Amino acid sequence: MARHNETGKLGEILAEQWLRESGFAIIEKNWYYGKLEIDIIAKKNDMIHFIEVKTRRSNTFGYPEELVNRKKLYFFISAGTEYIRIHPDDKWIRFDILSITLSEDKETEFFMIEDVYL
Repeated sequence: MARHNETGKLGEILAEQWLRESGFAIIEKNWYYGKLEIDIIAKKNDMIHFIEVKTRRSNTFGYPEELVNRKKLYFFISAGTEYIRIHPDDKWIRFDILSITLSEDKETEFFMIEDVYL
């Protein structure tokens, strides 16, 4: 497996742990609708959170959240819209980006950008 794939998988594992510790209940992981994907769907305080997880091993080439461009955001929101169409009981939703920076010499950094939109 390529290193960037390993980094992504590790990021999703760390994201799930961090979200649970932050009071989120995980509903789905790697939810697909056709080619559209949502990394994590979680619930907290009656709100459904669609969470895009981005992980990097350093900030040398920018922050992880900078990897979410307009096209990725469009696909992310489209996938969430389809999830809500399939699960109409969930009324309150939010699209979030969880940025994770891994480091060998300091603690892993988590940065949540809440309620993103185009």
